This record gives sequence, structure tokens and C-alpha cells, in this order.
Amino acid sequence: MPTGPRGEKRPADVVGCAVMVAKIATGEIEEELTTEPQDTGPKRSAGKKGGKARADALTPERRAEIAAQGAAARWGSNTDSEAA
Repeated sequence: MPTGPRGEKRPADVVGCAVMVAKIATGEIEEELTTEPQDTGPKRSAGKKGGKARADALTPERRAEIAAQGAAARWGSNTDSEAA
């Protein structure tokens, strides 16, 4: 039986999963949840290293292009058409 993100048991098939959700919702069965924190330290440190390595590998011009694209996506402006 597969496990969920917090280690809970889940049926593999769709119908079995739907039946289990209905039983949990009606109180027919009690869901056992674990409150153990997940160890995200290695993933976080790897992500931080990767971002720094990518920034070091990019040229200042390319970083500026990426930043402009991000700002345009956030603020809805199109910097290419404004410059033309």
C-alpha cells in the first residue's frame, strides 16, 4: 500500500482511495497523522548552493535580462514594447 506525504497508508487504486476518503469524512474510520517534522535540511542547502552557482555562471547582462523578465511577469509590464 502506498504512503502519503506524512507516511499515512493510502490505497493505490482510485476507487479504494475515494472510499477511504468518504469513510474518513463520515468518521467511520480515524485517520492517523504523524506530526514528525520532515528533514528538509539537505534539500534546502543543495538548492541554496545551486542558486549561487547559477548566479556565478551567468554574465551580468544575462542576469539583467532574467531580472527584467521576472519584473515584467510580476508587474504585467512589457519592457520590450516600451523600449521600442
